[in-house]
Amino acid sequence: MAEKEKKVKKTENAIQRYFRETTGELRKVNWPTWPEAKRLTGLVLLVMLIMGIFLAGIDYLAHGLMNLVLFGSWS
Repeated sequence: MAEKEKKVKKTENAIQRYFRETTGELRKVNWPTWPEAKRLTGLVLLVMLIMGIFLAGIDYLAHGLMNLVLFGSWS
């Protein structure tokens, strides 16, 4: 009985590896503090408001120009 026993290396499946690697990456994340999160949220809302007003103005001008070209009046 000189045969060596072969050790069977169990391979993990892709789902287990995905969750293990994801957990490892999330531990490396530098999470913002609560005041930073509030400040950044306010900044995002402000930029969204400004962009909404800007795009509404562009839409209004495009609508008016199309009416002027097609119908001869701005309304």
